[in-house]
Amino acid sequence: MRDDTDQAVAHAESVKDAFNSPFHPFVLASTSIGQEGLDFHTWCHAVMHWNLPSNSVDLEQREGRVHRYKGHAVRKNIAEYYGLSALHSLAESADPWAQLFALAASQRKAGQSDLIPYWIFEEGTSRVERRVPILPYSKESIKFKRLKRELALYRIVFGQPRQEDLLFGLKHSGDESLTDMAQCLISLEPPKCDAP
Repeated sequence: MRDDTDQAVAHAESVKDAFNSPFHPFVLASTSIGQEGLDFHTWCHAVMHWNLPSNSVDLEQREGRVHRYKGHAVRKNIAEYYGLSALHSLAESADPWAQLFALAASQRKAGQSDLIPYWIFEEGTSRVERRVPILPYSKESIKFKRLKRELALYRIVFGQPRQEDLLFGLKHSGDESLTDMAQCLISLEPPKCDAP
């Protein structure tokens, strides 16, 4: 962070530590320096894009600051879904979040990914929020549609080497139907272990 005279007043780590609390500050404005390497998911689940990045990878990086393992939106949904009644049977010394996540994991439906409930838990009203203040019919509205489409493609092929080249090839293959992209899906799930 810099003050009005362009003097450094805080390091990124101290800004991150101050923001990752339920107390002030409630809003953190950042340049692209906050786009990578900083985690804001502890007490935040909304990202305001003051401008749009040039590519979907940067959009994913920005939103990845709040969409993380046991993020705020996931914890809010677990607390909403199970409520205080789920905690009555716990020992007072037990970590309530560990117990709630264990309960949610034990109730995961057969065939569901191990990303549930740690990265994704949609049995509630909270979501990672993307806010983009753009005017209708502006160049940015067209750019935003393109970025969302590219982001969907990027997520499908996440894990492929040279992702930007692969995205370019898929977008220009003639048939851009996302339903036909399922054959490109690579599962990064850990192998299932049979309980002893």
